Amino acid sequence: MLGEAAAVCFEENSHASGVLLSIGGISVEAFNVTWQELGDAHKSTYADLQEATEFGAYGIALIVIRELTGKAAIARSAKGGGFDWWIGDSDDPSGLPFQSKTRLEVSGILRDRGGSLESRLQQKKRQTEPSDSLGPAIIAIVEFGQPKAHLETK
Repeated sequence: MLGEAAAVCFEENSHASGVLLSIGGISVEAFNVTWQELGDAHKSTYADLQEATEFGAYGIALIVIRELTGKAAIARSAKGGGFDWWIGDSDDPSGLPFQSKTRLEVSGILRDRGGSLESRLQQKKRQTEPSDSLGPAIIAIVEFGQPKAHLETK
């Protein structure tokens, strides 16, 4: 579902499968993003582009983080904590929930109109402050127009 939403956002910006996604922040790299052809049912399912952008950004951020760090999504965070996901090693030998895990806050931008990425990054850093005692965090901003993703640790 997250991948389909991302594909809708890429196609909304006239990108085809195989588009190059540039990564900035904790790593400077680029990834080719591919997806299967979308049909009318996909476009209807994700017609709410604000929601598609949110879900698509989750998918892109989770895959990029897995590729860069080897960390995977462990659990979706409950509302109100200031972050979206717990990420870490799914085979943690301690068996203790959320020990050695990292908070992940994700934000999606369908099409940057200039300067949104930096202001969004600062906003998301402030948003995670109430849960800073829980451990480290990664802030991921995904922009589908360029396309690019920026990841910073906190």
